[in-house]
Amino acid sequence: MSYPVKLFSISIAFACVLLALNFGLRSSMGFFMAPISDEFGYGREVFAFALALQNLFWGLFQPLAGAFSDRYGTLKALIIGAALYALGLYVTATADGVMGLNLGAGLLMGMGISATGFGVVLPAMARMVSPEKSAFALGLGSAAGSAGQLLVVPVAQEFIAAYGWSNALLLMALCALGMVLLAGPFRHEQTAENTSTTESSQTMTEALQEAFVYPHYWLIVVGFFVCGFQLAFITVHMPAFLSDQGFPSDVAVASLALIGLFNIFGCLLSGSWSGRYSKKLLLTYIYALRALAIAGFMLLPVTPASVYAFSIVTGLLWLATVPPTSGLVAQLFGFKYMGLLYGIVFLSHQLGSFSGVWLGGYLYDVTGSYNVVWWAACSIALVTAVIHVFIDERPVIRLRKQTDMVGAA
Repeated sequence: MSYPVKLFSISIAFACVLLALNFGLRSSMGFFMAPISDEFGYGREVFAFALALQNLFWGLFQPLAGAFSDRYGTLKALIIGAALYALGLYVTATADGVMGLNLGAGLLMGMGISATGFGVVLPAMARMVSPEKSAFALGLGSAAGSAGQLLVVPVAQEFIAAYGWSNALLLMALCALGMVLLAGPFRHEQTAENTSTTESSQTMTEALQEAFVYPHYWLIVVGFFVCGFQLAFITVHMPAFLSDQGFPSDVAVASLALIGLFNIFGCLLSGSWSGRYSKKLLLTYIYALRALAIAGFMLLPVTPASVYAFSIVTGLLWLATVPPTSGLVAQLFGFKYMGLLYGIVFLSHQLGSFSGVWLGGYLYDVTGSYNVVWWAACSIALVTAVIHVFIDERPVIRLRKQTDMVGAA
């Protein structure tokens, strides 16, 4: 269903601001690792594990959030998600031990992020426009998340410096509640159950069966695991890695801000190119370039210049995977159950995120260095680049037959 032009513009704007908050708040959590670990006397593995749980639960609940949104509407999913997001931040701020951190920063935040993030909002944005414009809408939404990292991360760091980590989390909880106000325009959206497209005869169970027996879907699922591993590791551990190299916190703030800034351009370019060129080959190039960027960063001396150069290149490639990956899901299976099917792909992404965050903390505590994880991220990126070459981008047979029938009519 395409929206009227005025309503479309308002809905897109609200969706972009909502994604900016979702992405910016969670991207700030790495700056809480040092103060929380120091106050409780923990090693970095403890809070890293809580954030790893966040990524895991985010992934586990993403298919459920996507299915809920497909069936009952994006508005209801966003309201529930914003409440859980805010509650998670509050519980983390008032935690007095490991269980509180795991519950707040892990379970509750993970559930809240899943219902207010890409897996719910991007399919809704894609359904707002005609199919030929969906790639651009996906790129625009991904770029909005990057803008959140650029704008929110420095604010969160200033909150910590001015008010302490606990009060900073409480202020962030209020920001998370603000997402409820941004969900209003989605009340006009049709659900999958009420849509009148040519896909309307397919049930949710049939959609799952179709995807699960299609091998190329699983290649997408495996590939997105690597994306999650790399992004979550860098988001959470980059501030600590740079601190270990002797850099002040300002360098880490600038690094993540540069990633967020250049990610805006990377997402917009990726969204535009996904509508014109092969999505699988675009993903091949992105993962290959990520591997080269990490290798260069590790082999060259770590200086402010190399940190900023790596951040710029990484930013261009950061969420550039989202438009072609989500676009591939829609291209293969259609838009009706895109929330559910992309949610399952995103679950793999979050399993990768869990691995990257937790292994980063664990291997640091064991070896005293992040080098093993950096090189692991480089190696699996090369493997993923090769995997995407073998994906068949053609729609599934069901959609091809429907297209042939429409053409014959």
